[in-house]
Amino acid sequence: MNQHSLSAEDRRELIEVRRDLHQHPELAFEEERTAAMVADKLKGWGYEVTTGVARTGVVAMTPEADGPTVLLRADMDALPIHELSETSYRSDTDGLMHACGHDGHTSMALIAAKIMRQKELPGRIKWVFQPAEESGQGAEEMIADGVLENPKVDAAFGVHLWNEQPVGTIGVTEGPQMAAVDLFRAVIKGRGGHAAIPHDTIDAVVVASHIVTALQTVVSRRISPLHPAVVTVASIHAGTGYNIIPEEAVLEGTVRSFDDEAWEALPGMVESTVNGICKTFGAAFEWTYDRMVPPTVNDPKMAALVRESAVEVVREAFVVPEREVPTMGGEDFGFFLKNVPGCFAFVGSRNESKGLMFGHHNPRFDIDEGALPIGVELLMNVAEKYLRSHSI
Repeated sequence: MNQHSLSAEDRRELIEVRRDLHQHPELAFEEERTAAMVADKLKGWGYEVTTGVARTGVVAMTPEADGPTVLLRADMDALPIHELSETSYRSDTDGLMHACGHDGHTSMALIAAKIMRQKELPGRIKWVFQPAEESGQGAEEMIADGVLENPKVDAAFGVHLWNEQPVGTIGVTEGPQMAAVDLFRAVIKGRGGHAAIPHDTIDAVVVASHIVTALQTVVSRRISPLHPAVVTVASIHAGTGYNIIPEEAVLEGTVRSFDDEAWEALPGMVESTVNGICKTFGAAFEWTYDRMVPPTVNDPKMAALVRESAVEVVREAFVVPEREVPTMGGEDFGFFLKNVPGCFAFVGSRNESKGLMFGHHNPRFDIDEGALPIGVELLMNVAEKYLRSHSI
């Protein structure tokens, strides 16, 4: 068993904090109550605390010490989803819930910070409680506000509760673990008219339908099968009545990729497909394409360190094989990893026997809280292992 085993009191507080945060969800850049709780606890444990970083973020530092600085990050924001679970700690706010596990991330980092405050370390830990992961803006804004400086961060680590893995497991891989996330929006402009006289119109609905079908060939026929990618049209809006061919149809979707080659090529491929279909039917279109977050790419040496820590926390048999870890889901922790070496890991939180098998962003999402102590121990083990192996 890992040397950092939690006391009964720490476990009680861990659950208590997580459930309190779950009951009081706050959206991106609105995490006022959450940030105040985090800051108050950290100050009570003797940390040097800075608030208002990237608007609502909190940063805490261990006392100054010789040696490297490691950043440990937890995200705090919730989602605009109405919770449908019936737990005693369900969301008190209609239309908002912690449907991705960020309440658990914050509580794990807090209890890890509490315990690590009592240790003498050959370096410093910078605890980063980040806003706005779900909007893809929080990490980038924290970096712009200088979170990687004063003192300079040498490595960055983070964990994510993961309902795709059973509780008791840890998943980590070197290289890409989560995908780059891009967003696109196409407004198809046709010529409206009566549904009974289609030859006098340019039917934006038909054009949009052909675009959806054609976009399915971008990945299957234009991207190498050795380069994972996804193009999904997730939203179509058009029309106001059964007998009215509309002037416009609006398509929105996402593009996901792991490697630089596909990431560079996909925007042009998607737009050229839309353009070609529109020209075929005589329609026009307006186009926007936004880069949201880069891929989350783990440094090989840092991934090896996290894997070594994971084995110590849960044993080799419960460390997920690397090939099963990557996902096309996205995470703005990738911004940290573009600037400093580091690693992101998954802590399994699924338990079907308890009915805890709903995916992330589902209105019935919940975790097996047995995952929380594992996340705490992993954070502490990784931080201490890094500092001791990189001290002068």
